[in-house]
Amino acid sequence: MKEGKKVILLVEDEYRIRKMIQEFLELNDFFVISAEDGGQALELFFANNRFVDLVILDLMLPVMDGNKVLKEIRQLSEVPTIILSAKNSVNDQVSGLNEGADDYMTKPFSLKLLKAHIDSLLRRTLTEESEVVVRGKLSLNERTREGFLDEKPLMLLPREFDLLLFFMKNEHIVFTRNSILNSVWGYMFNGDIRTVDTHVKQIRAKLTSKYPYIHSVYGVGYKFEVKDA
Repeated sequence: MKEGKKVILLVEDEYRIRKMIQEFLELNDFFVISAEDGGQALELFFANNRFVDLVILDLMLPVMDGNKVLKEIRQLSEVPTIILSAKNSVNDQVSGLNEGADDYMTKPFSLKLLKAHIDSLLRRTLTEESEVVVRGKLSLNERTREGFLDEKPLMLLPREFDLLLFFMKNEHIVFTRNSILNSVWGYMFNGDIRTVDTHVKQIRAKLTSKYPYIHSVYGVGYKFEVKDA
Protein backbone atom coordinates (compact mmCIF):
# COMPACT_ATOMS: atom_id res chain seq x y z
CA MET A 1 0.00 0.00 0.00
CA LYS A 2 2.54 2.56 1.09
CA GLU A 3 5.97 1.35 -0.08
CA GLY A 4 7.70 2.45 3.12
CA LYS A 5 5.77 5.70 3.50
CA LYS A 6 3.99 6.55 6.74
CA VAL A 7 0.22 6.28 6.34
CA ILE A 8 -2.01 9.04 7.73
CA LEU A 9 -5.77 8.86 8.02
CA LEU A 10 -7.07 12.41 7.56
CA VAL A 11 -10.62 13.05 8.77
CA GLU A 12 -11.91 16.49 7.78
CA ASP A 13 -15.34 17.44 6.45
CA GLU A 14 -14.35 20.73 4.80
CA TYR A 15 -13.17 19.89 1.30
CA ARG A 16 -10.81 22.86 0.95
CA ILE A 17 -9.00 22.15 4.21
CA ARG A 18 -8.90 18.41 3.55
CA LYS A 19 -7.43 18.89 0.07
CA MET A 20 -4.86 21.42 1.33
CA ILE A 21 -3.63 19.13 4.14
CA GLN A 22 -3.58 16.05 1.93
CA GLU A 23 -1.56 17.72 -0.83
CA PHE A 24 0.88 19.15 1.70
CA LEU A 25 1.42 15.81 3.42
CA GLU A 26 1.82 13.97 0.13
CA LEU A 27 4.46 16.50 -0.91
CA ASN A 28 6.23 15.60 2.33
CA ASP A 29 6.25 11.90 1.43
CA PHE A 30 3.27 10.68 3.47
CA PHE A 31 0.58 8.37 2.13
CA VAL A 32 -2.82 9.91 2.96
CA ILE A 33 -6.21 8.23 3.27
CA SER A 34 -8.95 10.84 3.65
CA ALA A 35 -12.48 10.76 5.03
CA GLU A 36 -15.12 13.47 5.03
CA ASP A 37 -17.36 12.23 7.86
CA GLY A 38 -17.16 10.14 11.01
CA GLY A 39 -18.79 7.06 9.54
CA GLN A 40 -16.42 6.95 6.59
CA ALA A 41 -13.50 7.54 8.92
CA LEU A 42 -14.30 4.41 10.94
CA GLU A 43 -14.87 2.31 7.81
CA LEU A 44 -11.47 3.34 6.43
CA PHE A 45 -9.72 2.88 9.74
CA PHE A 46 -11.11 -0.59 10.44
CA ALA A 47 -10.26 -1.66 6.89
CA ASN A 48 -6.70 -0.32 7.13
CA ASN A 49 -5.85 -0.18 10.85
CA ARG A 50 -2.79 -2.42 10.47
CA PHE A 51 -1.25 0.11 8.09
CA VAL A 52 -2.35 3.46 9.57
CA ASP A 53 0.52 5.16 11.42
CA LEU A 54 -1.30 8.30 12.53
CA VAL A 55 -4.78 9.87 12.51
CA ILE A 56 -5.60 13.57 12.06
CA LEU A 57 -9.13 14.05 13.31
CA ASP A 58 -11.58 16.95 13.18
CA LEU A 59 -14.21 17.03 15.92
CA MET A 60 -17.23 18.63 14.22
CA LEU A 61 -18.06 15.97 11.64
CA PRO A 62 -21.22 14.78 9.88
CA VAL A 63 -22.67 11.33 10.70
CA MET A 64 -20.55 10.88 13.84
CA ASP A 65 -18.56 13.51 15.75
CA GLY A 66 -14.82 13.22 16.23
CA ASN A 67 -14.97 12.33 19.92
CA LYS A 68 -17.14 9.30 19.16
CA VAL A 69 -14.84 8.32 16.29
CA LEU A 70 -11.85 8.50 18.62
CA LYS A 71 -13.62 6.44 21.26
CA GLU A 72 -14.32 3.71 18.68
CA ILE A 73 -10.73 3.77 17.45
CA ARG A 74 -9.41 3.46 20.99
CA GLN A 75 -11.40 0.24 21.44
CA LEU A 76 -9.08 -1.33 18.89
CA SER A 77 -5.91 0.70 18.62
CA GLU A 78 -3.51 3.10 20.30
CA VAL A 79 -2.59 4.67 16.96
CA PRO A 80 -1.18 8.21 17.46
CA THR A 81 -3.98 10.73 16.98
CA ILE A 82 -3.94 14.49 16.53
CA ILE A 83 -7.19 16.40 16.94
CA LEU A 84 -7.34 19.36 14.57
CA SER A 85 -10.39 21.45 15.43
CA ALA A 86 -11.92 24.90 15.45
CA LYS A 87 -13.10 24.13 18.99
CA ASN A 88 -10.39 25.98 20.85
CA SER A 89 -11.55 26.32 24.45
CA VAL A 90 -9.46 24.81 27.21
CA ASN A 91 -12.36 22.49 28.11
CA ASP A 92 -12.58 21.23 24.53
CA GLN A 93 -8.85 20.52 24.45
CA VAL A 94 -8.87 18.80 27.84
CA SER A 95 -11.87 16.71 26.78
CA GLY A 96 -10.18 15.64 23.55
CA LEU A 97 -7.00 14.61 25.33
CA ASN A 98 -8.98 12.77 27.99
CA GLU A 99 -10.83 10.87 25.25
CA GLY A 100 -7.51 9.47 24.12
CA ALA A 101 -6.00 11.97 21.69
CA ASP A 102 -2.22 12.31 21.81
CA ASP A 103 -2.15 15.93 20.61
CA TYR A 104 -4.58 18.80 20.00
CA MET A 105 -4.18 21.62 17.49
CA THR A 106 -6.64 24.42 16.90
CA LYS A 107 -7.74 26.08 13.65
CA PRO A 108 -6.52 28.23 12.02
CA PHE A 109 -3.19 26.41 11.90
CA SER A 110 0.15 26.38 10.14
CA LEU A 111 0.91 23.45 7.84
CA LYS A 112 4.57 23.56 8.88
CA LEU A 113 3.55 23.39 12.54
CA LEU A 114 1.19 20.51 11.80
CA LYS A 115 4.05 18.58 10.20
CA ALA A 116 6.25 19.32 13.21
CA HIS A 117 3.58 17.85 15.50
CA ILE A 118 3.24 14.81 13.25
CA ASP A 119 7.00 14.24 13.16
CA SER A 120 7.27 14.59 16.94
CA LEU A 121 4.47 12.13 17.57
CA LEU A 122 5.85 9.59 15.11
CA ARG A 123 9.31 9.85 16.68
CA ARG A 124 7.80 9.17 20.10
CA THR A 125 5.90 6.18 18.73
CA LEU A 126 9.04 4.81 17.09
CA THR A 127 10.83 4.99 20.45
CA GLU A 128 8.02 3.07 22.13
CA GLU A 129 7.97 0.46 19.36
CA SER A 130 11.70 -0.07 19.81
CA GLU A 131 10.86 -1.46 23.24
CA VAL A 132 8.96 -4.33 21.60
CA VAL A 133 11.00 -7.46 20.89
CA VAL A 134 9.57 -9.62 18.11
CA ARG A 135 10.64 -13.11 17.09
CA GLY A 136 8.43 -15.17 14.82
CA LYS A 137 4.84 -14.96 16.06
CA LEU A 138 5.96 -13.91 19.52
CA SER A 139 6.33 -10.33 20.78
CA LEU A 140 7.18 -8.91 24.19
CA ASN A 141 6.83 -5.26 25.20
CA GLU A 142 9.55 -4.42 27.71
CA ARG A 143 7.87 -1.22 28.86
CA THR A 144 4.40 -2.63 29.54
CA ARG A 145 5.62 -6.19 30.17
CA GLU A 146 2.91 -7.55 27.90
CA GLY A 147 3.33 -10.62 25.74
CA PHE A 148 1.54 -11.60 22.54
CA LEU A 149 1.58 -14.86 20.62
CA ASP A 150 0.14 -14.75 17.11
CA GLU A 151 -1.41 -11.37 18.10
CA LYS A 152 -3.23 -12.89 21.09
CA PRO A 153 -2.34 -12.00 24.71
CA LEU A 154 0.20 -14.34 26.27
CA MET A 155 -0.17 -14.51 30.02
CA LEU A 156 3.29 -14.75 31.58
CA LEU A 157 4.37 -14.70 35.21
CA PRO A 158 7.08 -12.08 35.97
CA ARG A 159 9.98 -14.55 35.94
CA GLU A 160 8.61 -16.28 32.83
CA PHE A 161 8.56 -12.91 31.09
CA ASP A 162 12.17 -12.20 32.11
CA LEU A 163 13.37 -15.61 30.96
CA LEU A 164 11.56 -15.48 27.64
CA LEU A 165 12.82 -11.95 26.99
CA PHE A 166 16.37 -13.12 27.69
CA PHE A 167 16.00 -15.97 25.22
CA MET A 168 14.48 -13.73 22.53
CA LYS A 169 17.24 -11.15 22.82
CA ASN A 170 19.84 -13.86 22.46
CA GLU A 171 18.40 -15.95 19.66
CA HIS A 172 20.53 -18.86 18.35
CA ILE A 173 22.90 -18.72 21.35
CA VAL A 174 23.20 -21.89 23.45
CA PHE A 175 23.14 -21.24 27.22
CA THR A 176 23.88 -23.54 30.10
CA ARG A 177 21.45 -23.63 32.98
CA ASN A 178 23.98 -21.88 35.20
CA SER A 179 24.46 -19.02 32.75
CA ILE A 180 20.68 -18.63 32.46
CA LEU A 181 20.35 -18.55 36.25
CA ASN A 182 23.07 -15.92 36.53
CA SER A 183 21.60 -13.75 33.76
CA VAL A 184 17.91 -13.95 34.68
CA TRP A 185 17.80 -14.75 38.39
CA GLY A 186 21.09 -13.09 39.32
CA TYR A 187 24.32 -14.27 40.86
CA MET A 188 22.87 -14.18 44.39
CA PHE A 189 20.21 -16.79 43.58
CA ASN A 190 20.60 -19.81 45.86
CA GLY A 191 17.87 -22.04 44.45
CA ASP A 192 18.06 -25.29 42.53
CA ILE A 193 19.38 -25.29 38.97
CA ARG A 194 16.24 -27.20 37.98
CA THR A 195 14.35 -23.95 38.44
CA VAL A 196 15.35 -23.17 34.85
CA ASP A 197 13.84 -26.45 33.61
CA THR A 198 10.61 -25.78 35.48
CA HIS A 199 10.21 -22.31 33.98
CA VAL A 200 11.11 -23.50 30.48
CA LYS A 201 8.46 -26.20 30.79
CA GLN A 202 5.86 -23.62 31.85
CA ILE A 203 6.74 -21.29 28.99
CA ARG A 204 6.70 -24.11 26.44
CA ALA A 205 3.20 -25.06 27.58
CA LYS A 206 2.03 -21.49 26.98
CA LEU A 207 3.71 -21.30 23.58
CA THR A 208 2.12 -24.68 22.71
CA SER A 209 3.62 -27.25 20.37
CA LYS A 210 2.72 -25.00 17.43
CA TYR A 211 5.53 -22.61 18.38
CA PRO A 212 8.48 -24.73 19.62
CA TYR A 213 10.83 -21.77 19.92
CA ILE A 214 12.80 -22.97 22.96
CA HIS A 215 15.06 -25.87 22.04
CA SER A 216 16.87 -28.26 24.38
CA VAL A 217 20.56 -28.77 23.62
CA TYR A 218 21.53 -32.19 24.92
CA GLY A 219 24.13 -32.08 27.66
CA VAL A 220 24.33 -28.28 27.63
CA GLY A 221 21.12 -26.32 28.16
CA TYR A 222 18.78 -24.33 25.94
CA LYS A 223 18.62 -22.01 22.99
CA PHE A 224 15.85 -19.90 21.46
CA GLU A 225 15.38 -20.23 17.72
CA VAL A 226 12.56 -19.47 15.32
CA LYS A 227 12.77 -21.91 12.45
CA ASP A 228 11.02 -21.25 9.15
CA ALA A 229 8.02 -23.46 8.55
